[in-house]
Amino acid sequence: MMIYDIKSLIDEIRPKFVLLICHQNADPDAVCSAFAFSQLLKRLRPEVRVEIAAPEGVSRLSKVLISHIPVDVTSAKPNFKDADIIVMLDTNTIQQLGEWSASLKEVSSPIVVIDHHAHHPETEKLATLCLCDENYSSTSEIVYSLFRELRLKPNNKEAEALFLGIAFDTRHFILAHSATFKVIAELIDAGVNTQDALPLLSQPIEISERIARLKACSRLRLMRINDWFIVFSHVGSYQASVARALVETGAHIALVGGEKKDTIAVSMRSDREFYRKTGFHLGRDLAKPLGEYLHGMGGGHSTSAGLNGVGDFETAVKRSIKILREKLR
Repeated sequence: MMIYDIKSLIDEIRPKFVLLICHQNADPDAVCSAFAFSQLLKRLRPEVRVEIAAPEGVSRLSKVLISHIPVDVTSAKPNFKDADIIVMLDTNTIQQLGEWSASLKEVSSPIVVIDHHAHHPETEKLATLCLCDENYSSTSEIVYSLFRELRLKPNNKEAEALFLGIAFDTRHFILAHSATFKVIAELIDAGVNTQDALPLLSQPIEISERIARLKACSRLRLMRINDWFIVFSHVGSYQASVARALVETGAHIALVGGEKKDTIAVSMRSDREFYRKTGFHLGRDLAKPLGEYLHGMGGGHSTSAGLNGVGDFETAVKRSIKILREKLR
């Protein structure tokens, strides 16, 4: 049981200050799981001070949820050395922390990772404790399992935050497992009003995001391996949104990159049919090796992944094609 691992660590350290860290541009699952976990910590140790931080702040959608829950998330770099325990939520590679990753490597305090992505070896080396399981639909669902194991019922705001985190990461339950629906039923019993909560995740697309999607289409490169259509494109922002849109348009796999000086970030998406028929896991089979090739780190889910590295998009495309051809031969 995971809760006894984290509870034992808390009982041993008796922390006065716990720092919770989310990935860059933190999405609703990261923010909501961090909020719920912060509340759980305060139940275990009422006097503890908890700070939630995300490099470069949170996503546009997360800002809507922050005002509703409410929760404070700072984008200012925290003092890592002051923390008695550091917890990384929904963040499976330290590259997702940007410039903060160097500070994390220097701390002597215990580091806990709570995540539902495929494990990354470098993150595991840093971690004192990994509460990671790819079988969960979201990090919010893992945090709920901690409540359950401790036999604590989340209050209305905690339940709503967990519900929103799960709903976001499962794309409104399209990617949910059967066990996820049992969790949703329990959260509804805890007071979640689904008719009020779900519209919070359906905000209109901003003009800048629409422009990014349209530019990506004009720059599209299409290739076919066997019966699978793979597309590549590049935009300055909204790479994840663009990749999702390209898969919804008809691609089996979409890789969308963005360059900044000598660094590159790539978002990847594939459809369920591709994963079901090939067993090709984007996080394990493409993002991780491609991230290492680009002197960075990558990882993620079976159908949703990303990486950060050094180089240009053309180099990433050529290496991706080589990996895909070998795996799908």
